[in-house]
Amino acid sequence: MVKIVNPHTGREFEFLIGADPELFVKKSSQLVSAHGLIKGDKKNPLKVDKGAVQVDGMALEFNIDPADNLNKFLGNIETVMDILKKMVPDYELEISPVADFGKALIDAQPKEAKELGCDPDYNAYTGAVNPRPNGDTPFRTASGHIHIGWTKDVDPQNPTHFEACRALVKNLDIYLGIPSLAFGGDDRRRQLYGAAGAFRPKSYGLEYRVLDNMWLTTRYRRKWAFENTVLAIKETFKNWEAAGNKTFEASKDGKSITLKAKDIIAKAPGWEEASKYAMEYEGVTPASFYRKQEAA
Repeated sequence: MVKIVNPHTGREFEFLIGADPELFVKKSSQLVSAHGLIKGDKKNPLKVDKGAVQVDGMALEFNIDPADNLNKFLGNIETVMDILKKMVPDYELEISPVADFGKALIDAQPKEAKELGCDPDYNAYTGAVNPRPNGDTPFRTASGHIHIGWTKDVDPQNPTHFEACRALVKNLDIYLGIPSLAFGGDDRRRQLYGAAGAFRPKSYGLEYRVLDNMWLTTRYRRKWAFENTVLAIKETFKNWEAAGNKTFEASKDGKSITLKAKDIIAKAPGWEEASKYAMEYEGVTPASFYRKQEAA
């Protein structure tokens, strides 16, 4: 059980961690639309052991039952991914943040397969709704959202809950968003989704929407996703009001500068140096992260 004690009040909270990654589909090494390949959609996911599966636009999506420990998190992902693979035996699942389908194939899809961003998400730094993504592109993107639960049946727009989500998401940007840049994903995804601070408040907690699906590629990265989510939660409890204000050193034109997590994720000038500073010296991840994640 992920149990974290608020150091200021002594109150103990229990957390559950889940995910709903998206995957593209290939046949004979060629990208194809996943529309109609399996049962299940956004409104009615198909329940399977340890989670559920569905079609999401031109991709496939799975979600896992929320986990209260690392082994369950890893096991749930492996179980549901294996089920999904067996449901489409003539196809290959592609873990990639961007799929270049081309305009002709996208335009040929039914309306429900072309629709993007049906529900709004929010910017943790401003509290405002993020702009609806523009679907008039020759590519589609895939995400690897993390879900965190600590409550039940709360109004997602409850001001206290919404502000709690904002504080936690700012630290998730530090502990998940920054290190994820080392995975080498395609930056075009952030033209549509996944800008720094992107989240949805939920009745059970929140959905962190910054990550693409590249953390799925190895068991080590999946372990990292769970453990660094826990680190972000702990850091939020330590200093609620300071969430998101941490800065990281870099240089620009020979001068020392500092960047915040949102600047690094947006790849502002100096972001590479600042991200390495965060990783190696600020305890955002173990210093061996770069070596391990490449070798795993």
